[in-house]
Amino acid sequence: MTEKNILEYDVVILGGGPAGLSAAIYAARGAAKTAVIDISMLGGQPSNYLELENYPGFGKIGGYDMMEKFEEHADMFNIDKYPMQEIQNIDLLSEVKTIETLDTVYRTKTVIIATGAQARKLGIPGEKEFLGRGVSYCAVCDGAFYRDKVVAVVGGGNAAVEEGAYLTKFAKKVYIIHRRDTLRADKIAQERAFKNEKIEFVYDTIPLEIKGNDCVEKIVVKNVKTGESSEIKVDGVFPYIGFTPNIDHINAQVEQDEAGFIVTDETMQTSVKGVFAVGDVRTTPLRQVITAAADGAVAGCYAVKYLEEVEEKEPAKALQAE
Repeated sequence: MTEKNILEYDVVILGGGPAGLSAAIYAARGAAKTAVIDISMLGGQPSNYLELENYPGFGKIGGYDMMEKFEEHADMFNIDKYPMQEIQNIDLLSEVKTIETLDTVYRTKTVIIATGAQARKLGIPGEKEFLGRGVSYCAVCDGAFYRDKVVAVVGGGNAAVEEGAYLTKFAKKVYIIHRRDTLRADKIAQERAFKNEKIEFVYDTIPLEIKGNDCVEKIVVKNVKTGESSEIKVDGVFPYIGFTPNIDHINAQVEQDEAGFIVTDETMQTSVKGVFAVGDVRTTPLRQVITAAADGAVAGCYAVKYLEEVEEKEPAKALQAE
């Protein structure tokens, strides 16, 4: 068995999206030796967004372009970055926390969890079977494959409405299927969608099944008020019904809410000393790039404060031992 490398840090951040990179900047500026570990490339979910127009100071900016700027900013502070890492085990409960990958064990006094969230699945027949063959969770990634075709978006929040509007750049028709009779999206997003002639809203409706042969051909839906089922012919289905936290290997080591999101206080501290959580992975009333970055700033600062407290206690322990 090959012996693993051991690397030691003051702060290890799990996740390199806006929350993680913001936390890294603030921690490194506080003179903490900082590393960012990610299971994929740095940038997080916003890297897949066509554009953002609600981050102050940027007007409209491509998601990938914004996250490139975040990373360039982090690079100013000599932060160690470890993308594309396969995490095998995480120990948050010991005084010295450890993150173990295939070839390295990272030892650290503090951990900031910034692992984000992933698209929630519909959980209906055909969803898994047609993944990549008509079922997609990223309109920006796959929209161009549906030129002059018909697609369905499931959901009624900002993501569903905005990505539905984006899909009209390619598709000849977009159905937005929502289980309620009103949308949850911001008014400005709704108004734009209502003016888009390619979009048709299907209210009070839930999906039951996705059907097809080699690829998606139709979606079976049910009206929740009448109980009537029907089929809509579509070439693609894009679920946008919310997110579930990426908490692999956390194994309930910190307090979580009923949906699995990590519970924190106002300093982003979790139920475990020295462990913080930021961005979409934590319980929060709003999941946006700006709130994720703000979470990261708070956690980065308070991780440094925690380190200072630990350092103050260590000399006292040494004196007691004498």
